[in-house]
Amino acid sequence: MRTRRLWPLAVLLLVLAADALAQGPPKVTHWQGSAQIAANGTTFTIPVHLQLESKGSSLVGSFVDGPQRTTSTSGDLSGQEVTLHFAHYAVTFRGQIVGDQLTGNYSADSGRFSYPLTLRPAPKEAAVQTTAGVPNIDGTWIIPTESPKGEHAWRLVIRQNGEEVSATILRVDGDTGTLHGSYQDGRFIVSHFQEVRPAMLEITPERDNTLTLKFFSTHLNAPPGTPFVLWHAVRPGQVASTPQPDDFAAHTVVREPLQPFPFSGKDLDGKLVTNHDPRFRGKVVLVNITGSWCPNCHDEAPFLAELYSKYHDQGLEIVALDFEEPEQITNLTRLHAFIQRYKLDYTLLIAGIPDELNQKLPGVANLNAWPTTFFLNRHGLVRRVETGFPSSGSTEYHRDVKAAYVQTIETLLAER
Repeated sequence: MRTRRLWPLAVLLLVLAADALAQGPPKVTHWQGSAQIAANGTTFTIPVHLQLESKGSSLVGSFVDGPQRTTSTSGDLSGQEVTLHFAHYAVTFRGQIVGDQLTGNYSADSGRFSYPLTLRPAPKEAAVQTTAGVPNIDGTWIIPTESPKGEHAWRLVIRQNGEEVSATILRVDGDTGTLHGSYQDGRFIVSHFQEVRPAMLEITPERDNTLTLKFFSTHLNAPPGTPFVLWHAVRPGQVASTPQPDDFAAHTVVREPLQPFPFSGKDLDGKLVTNHDPRFRGKVVLVNITGSWCPNCHDEAPFLAELYSKYHDQGLEIVALDFEEPEQITNLTRLHAFIQRYKLDYTLLIAGIPDELNQKLPGVANLNAWPTTFFLNRHGLVRRVETGFPSSGSTEYHRDVKAAYVQTIETLLAER
C-alpha cells in the first residue's frame, strides 16, 4: 500500500524533472561536411561547419569559418526536419537528419541559387597541430590584376598560426570575407561558407617566394567550364614593377566639391526625402550607398550603427541610400530583416536598383562600389569619400578604415 501511495508523487517528480530539463541550457551539436557550389558551368566542393543550438523545437544555426560565423535569424526542429532562416540575406537552409547524417539545401528565397549540403557530426578531438615543414606566408601580399573597376592590384591579407591560416583578398570595394583553413599536401586551402558568397582559395608557396593562387567562387571572370581563376602574389617591394593597390579614399570623387551634395529617396513609408530635409540642416552627414544583397554592406552596417549611437547627439546624421535587386525592390522583406539584424536607427531611403546608381548620382565620378560612403560637412559639402569597407578579416586595414571614419567625423563635428 505504501508503494501505491508514493506512485503519484513519483509521477509528479518525473514531470517536474522533465520540465526542468526543457527549461535547461540548449543542446549544442557540431556538424561538418561539404557543399556543392555551382559556378561558371561547373561545380566545386568546399568545407562546411555548422553549429546547431536546439531547445525544444526552437533552433539556432551558425555556419562557422574559423573566427567568423553567420547565424540564423530564426529556425525550428520538427522531428528530424531542420529549418534555418537567414532573413537578412533572404536565404534558407532546409535539411533532414537521418541516422548520423544531415543533408539539405542552402537556397536563396528567390530561387537564384541552391547549394546541396552533406554533413556528419564533427569529431570531438581536435587534430594536433605541427609547424614542422609548414612554410611561413604570414603578412600582406600584392596580387597584380586588371579589375573591371580600373584597379591594377589587390592585397592578399594572410594571418598564420602554425598550420592554421586566415586570409582575405582586399579590393577597393571591400574584401572577400575571411577564408579559413590549414596547410595540407604542400598548399594552404582556405574557404568560407558565409552569407551569399561561398568561396575557396588554394595557396601554393613557390620556390621564388611567390604564391600561386586558385580562387574558387560563384563570382568569376574565368573561362567557361572552369570553377576558378588563377593569380600570383608577391611580397610588397619584391618586384620593382609591381603596381600598388588603389587608395580607398581616392577611387571615387565628386565632380563639383564646392557645391552641396544632392541625394534623395523614399523612406520606408514611401515619403520622398532629399538633402534639403530639415533633419540634415547644419548637421554632419554620412551618405552611405548600400544594399541588403551586398556582403560588405553587412560588414559595415553594425559599425555605422555604432557611430550613429555615439555621435548623433553631437550633430551627426547618417542616411543610407539603398539600392535593392529588382526582385527585392517590390518586397522589402530582406531589407527589413537587415535593419532589424543590425539595429539601424538612422535614415534609410530606397533609391532604386543597382543599375541605377550612376543615374541617381550623376555628380560622382568612378562610382562603382558597394558600399561607398560620402562624408558631408555642416554645409553639405563632401569632405571625404570612402570606397568599400574591409571586413575584420582584413585586420589592420579594417582598423585603419574605422579609425579614419572616426577621425573624419570628429573633425567635421568640430568645424562650424
